[in-house]
Amino acid sequence: MKLPWTLLIALLAHHSVLGLTPSKRSYHTHNYYVLEHDLQAQPGASLADIVRLLGVEVVEQAGELRNHWLVRARKPDLTSRSNDPDPVIDTYKELLARATSNLAFRSADDNEARAVISSLKYLSRQTLRQRAKRAPPSIRPPGESSAERVAARLGIADPMFSKQWHLVNDEEPNHTMNVIPVWEMGFTGKGVISSLVDDGLDYTSEDLVENFDADNSYDFNDHEPLPTPKKFDDHHGTRCAGQVAAGKNHVCGIGIAYHSKVAGVRILSGPISDVDEASALNYGFHNVSIYSCSWGPPDNGQSMEGPGYLIKKAVVNGINNGRNGKGSIFVFASGNGAANGDQCNFDGYTNSIYSVTVSAVDYKGLHPYYSEPCAANMIVAYSSGSGKHIVTTDKGKNECTLSHGGTSAAAPNAVGVFALALEARPDLTWRDIQHLCVESARIINEEDPDWEATAAGRLYSYKYGFGVLDAEKYVKAAQSWKLVKPQAWFETPAIQLNGGMMTTEENYTGGQFIGEGGLMSTMSITKEMLDQNNFESLEHINVRVWINHTTRGDVEVEIVSPKGIKSILAKKRVGDRASSGYPGWTFMSVKHWGEDPVGNWTIKVSDQNTPTTSNGTFLGWNMVFWGSTIDPAKAKQFEVPLVDNVLPLLRIETPVSATPSATKILTKPTALLPIDHGTAPGENTNPAFSSIIPAPTPTGSPPHSTADVGWFPSLSNLVSNQKWFFGAIGAVALFGIGIGVFFWRRRVARHTANYTTLPAGDDLSMSAIVTGHRGGVVGGSSRPTKELYDAFGEVSDDDDDDDEGTALRGAHPQDRVSTGLGFHSGFLDDEPSTADGGPTPIYRDEPQQSHLDRPGPSRTPSRTPSRTGSPSSGESWEHAS
Repeated sequence: MKLPWTLLIALLAHHSVLGLTPSKRSYHTHNYYVLEHDLQAQPGASLADIVRLLGVEVVEQAGELRNHWLVRARKPDLTSRSNDPDPVIDTYKELLARATSNLAFRSADDNEARAVISSLKYLSRQTLRQRAKRAPPSIRPPGESSAERVAARLGIADPMFSKQWHLVNDEEPNHTMNVIPVWEMGFTGKGVISSLVDDGLDYTSEDLVENFDADNSYDFNDHEPLPTPKKFDDHHGTRCAGQVAAGKNHVCGIGIAYHSKVAGVRILSGPISDVDEASALNYGFHNVSIYSCSWGPPDNGQSMEGPGYLIKKAVVNGINNGRNGKGSIFVFASGNGAANGDQCNFDGYTNSIYSVTVSAVDYKGLHPYYSEPCAANMIVAYSSGSGKHIVTTDKGKNECTLSHGGTSAAAPNAVGVFALALEARPDLTWRDIQHLCVESARIINEEDPDWEATAAGRLYSYKYGFGVLDAEKYVKAAQSWKLVKPQAWFETPAIQLNGGMMTTEENYTGGQFIGEGGLMSTMSITKEMLDQNNFESLEHINVRVWINHTTRGDVEVEIVSPKGIKSILAKKRVGDRASSGYPGWTFMSVKHWGEDPVGNWTIKVSDQNTPTTSNGTFLGWNMVFWGSTIDPAKAKQFEVPLVDNVLPLLRIETPVSATPSATKILTKPTALLPIDHGTAPGENTNPAFSSIIPAPTPTGSPPHSTADVGWFPSLSNLVSNQKWFFGAIGAVALFGIGIGVFFWRRRVARHTANYTTLPAGDDLSMSAIVTGHRGGVVGGSSRPTKELYDAFGEVSDDDDDDDEGTALRGAHPQDRVSTGLGFHSGFLDDEPSTADGGPTPIYRDEPQQSHLDRPGPSRTPSRTPSRTGSPSSGESWEHAS
């Protein structure tokens, strides 16, 4: 509804009223925008002048963001929508043109436009996006455990308590969240509110009704006060809520913080705009302590996406102002896409310094193959795998589930522990919560080769973070914890390689070619830089990179500290065929926590493909160091820059307008979670990243497939086993015969009439129709090696070059890749269609589905089209109108 100007003035004068219940949206009749009004601009314009000239009406303040306003305008008539015009954006552009005109004489209208543009810091049309749940499908495997003595001692009558192995594990006693000692200390979460930002929360459940907090709940999908789960699969948020706060009663099981409160904020049951997601992450932030977020971009090993400007501002707003200045605590599940080659550093939510990123281990303490590794993982918590799931509350008056799991179940287990700690120490800030994770995490599987020593003397693993979250250790550490000083940070200037630049439109120029041996670049950090920025001790690091590449998944990135500690930021992702590169993407690592940052930091960028089929250039990079202040009195709050991904770095002061994004088909939120997440065996013997990036090699050195993996990694096994050896000899012989037949048929074909599958009159050689790396046609080039791969469907070492990543070698689900059998992409891809600007298709290969592919939607081979988009807006966020 439109707010009268008298009411709007009252709202401006009395900001305490601005926490009104959000109004219902009407995206089918109106376009919605968010504008940021700069009250300090000179010459300035009032909010009334701005909305009048833009032709919009004010709806409400944008969540808890001061001076950010949600406005709307009625959509144009259907007769004028042939090119999807946007009168508001067009008006803004006209005002901007008049305001920036260099004419000496300015009319009154020009001066008014200048005032409006000066005061309009940000304008963005809101589009609806679908977030993907990180939740398991409904599976009910058998499982028995016994916890009779604990139940009798503590008076627990919940019928499913004996099956909640994450609380009491009779089979593997060392592998639990270790909450029983904390309960016996008297801490059960009293006075703490956690918000489940999810697909709703069934507040009618007898297990949750006593602990449901309606005041801080809201449905941002349907814009209603209560987060009622309405769809058939809207059970994920209820299950997660049960892990945190299921009551101590006679229903199902019990929550880790069973006397705490849970609110429900519903965002996952339909498309959502940035302004509503930003509001959701701040909803009730003065009262809510913890936001549990078990969702994110698709875990398909192809996407690289993160929050937009408004969402970033909302998170920082929660950090700076939530809990009366102690900061909102954001807990994110790391992701379930490891089986697809995904890594949580390609998710802008999990690799945020403001998130406690939680990965998973199973009831044996083993790493489940779905749980994503990366340098942003802080801790692990228990979840499904090796034959067991998480038992918790389900949607319904008196319903339970035996099949919850994934990293989306690990995150709320961590939320429950944090709620216990906040009861013991309500004054803990959001950074104290993270420090306590680092200090108190328990090391498991000490023989796992993934553990590495850090400069501060701790162990760190890309799979386990700093270790498993132990409630007793965590709460006892919290009781005696000395609060950390306020946050400090500083950002380095960007290093540009060979004049590398990128504009706001993400157009790349310059840069240095990434050759066979890779590239290295070094920047120096001095003690003077730390002192100038009031910087005492290191916590997180950010590394922002600009890399132009035709196949993003072939790029590998690592950073090495002055102490020689290496953080692997990106490893090869077979399924990521995007051509948009890294347009200022920001990686994060916690591996250098407590390290002295003074000295030389060296980045290494490697291209894992051969330059003839796919290549790229490294344009530049920079770093941001986050930690504690030297002098708390000089601390300052961080503010989100309007634009932070251009190269060279600019602090753009002029307003930026965002045009609408294209509508995309939605995918089912649970489509990419492995169906056997609770039954497949885990492991504790494999490093998360089986290879490291080698130092650059001199020109002319032999190429490599993937570092530390040879061209024939299994050759030694062949010669050590005679059956395999002679079988290999036979295969080579058959291959030779095949080559002979191929060239004989090719020679005969050249002396016959035109190919029957070609249009009449076309005369093309085989080399002229070789399918390129991205499915295009390479005309006039001779590439016999690629032709043989395409003709016979051989496995390419460039695409599947290690034992763990090649589907033809693996016998277990964790040994397979989601992109199918691992043929060279040219064999699977169709020729380009006329719609793509290419010629009419000549040949089309349709391989049969392999019996090796795991059944279900997550195992369907897929090809990712070329896309454009910024890392903040995302290339493959699922859009809906």
